[in-house]
Amino acid sequence: MNVPVLTLTLLAPIIAALIIVFIPKEEDKLCKWVAALGTGVALALSLYVYFGYDQSVGGLQWVDFGGPVPWIRDLGVTYYMAVDGLSLPMLLLTNLIGFAAVFASWNVTLRVKELMIYLLVLIAGVMGTFIAQDLFIFLLFYEVVVIPIYIMVIIWGSSKRVTKEYAGMKLTIYLLIGSAFLLVGVIATFVQSVAITGTPDMSFEGLARVDFPEQFQIYMFGLMLLGFGSLLSMWPFHSWSPDGYAGAPTAVSMIHAGVLKKIGGYGLIRVAIFVLPLGAKFWAPYIAVLGVIGVAYAAMGALAQKDLKYVVGYSSVSHMGYVLLGVASLGVVGVNGAVANMFAHGVMSALFFSMIGFIYERTHTRWIPDMGGLSHQAPRLSVGFMMAAMASLGLPGLISFIPEFTIFVESFRVFGWLAVLAIAGIIITALYVLRAGANTLFGPAREEYNHVRDLRGPEMVPLVLLGGVLVIGGILPSLLFDMVNSGVAPILVHIQEALQIGGR
Repeated sequence: MNVPVLTLTLLAPIIAALIIVFIPKEEDKLCKWVAALGTGVALALSLYVYFGYDQSVGGLQWVDFGGPVPWIRDLGVTYYMAVDGLSLPMLLLTNLIGFAAVFASWNVTLRVKELMIYLLVLIAGVMGTFIAQDLFIFLLFYEVVVIPIYIMVIIWGSSKRVTKEYAGMKLTIYLLIGSAFLLVGVIATFVQSVAITGTPDMSFEGLARVDFPEQFQIYMFGLMLLGFGSLLSMWPFHSWSPDGYAGAPTAVSMIHAGVLKKIGGYGLIRVAIFVLPLGAKFWAPYIAVLGVIGVAYAAMGALAQKDLKYVVGYSSVSHMGYVLLGVASLGVVGVNGAVANMFAHGVMSALFFSMIGFIYERTHTRWIPDMGGLSHQAPRLSVGFMMAAMASLGLPGLISFIPEFTIFVESFRVFGWLAVLAIAGIIITALYVLRAGANTLFGPAREEYNHVRDLRGPEMVPLVLLGGVLVIGGILPSLLFDMVNSGVAPILVHIQEALQIGGR
């Protein structure tokens, strides 16, 4: 492929941000439309790549510039952009949510120009982590993501339980501490690889070919688990997440829950497990235990919340516990389910937060006891909220059901009774989701909310786009699972071969 499609996809939001820089700050509407155009182009290119990927061949495809382009030769760093069945769903997810997030911010009036610029940079940073096949480039984009989030939370955020400054700082500190552990593990792994092979190589493929000592793998995997696990809101490193959601503006909450967390799950598979398989085998039971604790603890936490954003925030932590359980199985079925569940949860949580954002704009509250009967005034908004709610509890026919089912099947085979405890989390999920929906949307209409208007015009984009994906993914799960399997299966074959060589 002569045209570097992935680089163009990455550049689309960046170019849009540069254009917005030169637009007068009074032209709010124009800034929003340019942002929509940039994210729309990125989404269109992502769909083109997704449906142009040859699943029968598998492996890395759509390689920009025909292969790695040397950048920092002494460190073996290359500009290496490509996708496979593992990264492609995450790339598509990023641009689905990024495009929807622009329209979820359509009613923002405070410093719109700056908001759109930061949002576009954030989307590009997340995209870069999923298409980079070089560890240095991956970390570069990972660090790019943190700064825009902090600025967006403290300027455009809102929260009553904690200040937006507190939420932004807590989120940033947790992410930076996690990245510090990750950086130590990455540097040590690279230095050890050079000592073994004599050749610097920062590509994922190159590092995966190195035969690291078992004890070294165990220690380094532990460091990477702390880094990626913190980003994935793994218990007990999760407390930043609900506060971060509550303090963030709607667009950031959508991207944060929808794709930022998924960098943690993606990195755990692509980097930690792929490069350090013996370490993954050692830590897998502990990951499963932490995942199950996260499922139960966060579900109970969500049940106790009365702020809509905190309900969905704790729910997100709980759902990431299922992802950890699937990853810990180290089996094709379980890891497939984990990756598919990341995609499904990303779409569902982004739709959830967009609807909550619209509710907050209209009622100026997220406090559930103060609401009720909103379906009378805003039926379309209520449909979007309940679609996300039903996907959250795993309703058959929506995108979340099959991924969660495959995780349960594989984890029960591997971990037995531990999986039963995780399955029990579904009951709690149904309780807090249905209660939140009933107390917010249903019951008699309340006079104080007669002024509330329904979704209209550009506000319908998140509902139509994300809601459509929830339904299509539930009816045609093969569109997602076949793609994911083509990326996961080769990685797990590599892991099994490494385990056999390692005598495990």
